[in-house]
Amino acid sequence: MKRSFASDNNAPVHPEVMQAIIDANHEDYVSYGDDPYTKEASNLFNENFGREVKVFFVCNGTGANVSAISHLIRPWQTIMCASTAHIHNDECGAPEKFTGSKLHTVPSEDGKLRVKQLEPFLHSVGFEHHAQPGIISITQSTELGMVYTPDEIKEISDFARKNNIYLHLDGARIANAVAALNISLEEMIALTGVDVMSFGATKNGLMMGEAVVFLNPELAKDFEYIRKQSMQLASKMRYMSAQFIAHFKNDLWLKTASHANRMAQLLAEKIRHIPQVKLTMPVQTNAVFASIPPEIIQPLKEKYYFYVWNEKNNEVRWMTHFQTTEQDIDDFVRALEDLL
Repeated sequence: MKRSFASDNNAPVHPEVMQAIIDANHEDYVSYGDDPYTKEASNLFNENFGREVKVFFVCNGTGANVSAISHLIRPWQTIMCASTAHIHNDECGAPEKFTGSKLHTVPSEDGKLRVKQLEPFLHSVGFEHHAQPGIISITQSTELGMVYTPDEIKEISDFARKNNIYLHLDGARIANAVAALNISLEEMIALTGVDVMSFGATKNGLMMGEAVVFLNPELAKDFEYIRKQSMQLASKMRYMSAQFIAHFKNDLWLKTASHANRMAQLLAEKIRHIPQVKLTMPVQTNAVFASIPPEIIQPLKEKYYFYVWNEKNNEVRWMTHFQTTEQDIDDFVRALEDLL
C-alpha cells in the first residue's frame, strides 16, 4: 500500500517510541502505574506545562474525552461543543451514554467556538425544565485543521469561569497546534484557563495510549475511580508511559508534528494552482481540505487511501504525518494531475 493520506492514525509507530516499548520489556514492575516509567512520564508533563498537573494515562482518545467529561459534569447538565466536534460525530454516542448528559452543538465552519455562540445557553440557567450548562468542549487543533490562538482560548475560559462552567479541551492533535503556533503548552493551555484536556499522541507516533491532564490538580480528586469504571486503567501501564517519555525526549513530539505540518503546507502549495482543485480551508496544521472533480475521487482513492469529507461539494480530506515525505507529496500530486 502506498502512503495513506486518510489519517495520521494510519501512520506506523515512530521508531524511537517502538524502541522505548522494547526497552521497558525486560523485567518485572508493579502494575497499574506504580512504576518508574509512569512517574518519569508524569514529571515530563509537569515540565512541559510549566507547573504541577495531574496526569492519568488512558487507553484511547474516546476514553480520555469521555472519562474527563464524566468526572466534571452532572447528569442534568449539558456539554457545549462545535457541530464538527469528535465527541459529537465520532464517538458513537459515548459521551451521552456515560455521562447521562445532553450535548448541545453549535454550527461552525472552521470547528471553532466563539463566546457569542455560547451566550444563548445561559438563558437556561436556573430554569429547572432545561439542562444546565456544565462544560464547554473545544478541539485543538480542530477537526478542520484550524488552530485556536491563546487569546481565543482565554476568552472562552474567562466566559466559562464567570458562569461556573468547566472548559475541556480535546487535544487529539495538540502537538500539531503547538507546532503551528510555535508556543509552549504552558502558554497555550496552562495560562489560558483550561480545566482539563485530553492529550493525544497516537496520531503523532505512539502505538496506543493518551492522557487526561487536569491543569488544576484539585479537580482530579477521585478521578482514578472514574478511570477504572471507564475501563481505561491499563494494568501494564509502563508501556504507555515509556512511549510518552520517548515522545517528549528531545522534543520528538514537536519535531514529528512540525514535519507533518510542513508536508501539508507543501501539498497545499503544489495543488493550489491546479484549476480543477479548490482548497476549501486554510491549511494551518496537517490537514488539507479540497474540492475536486467527483469523477476522479474513486480512481484516486484506488491509488491513495483518503476520506471524502463532504459528498455534496466533493470535498476531500488529505492528512499528512511524521513519515510523509516530499516524494510522497510529489507522487500524489502527479497521480492527481494524471487523472485530471
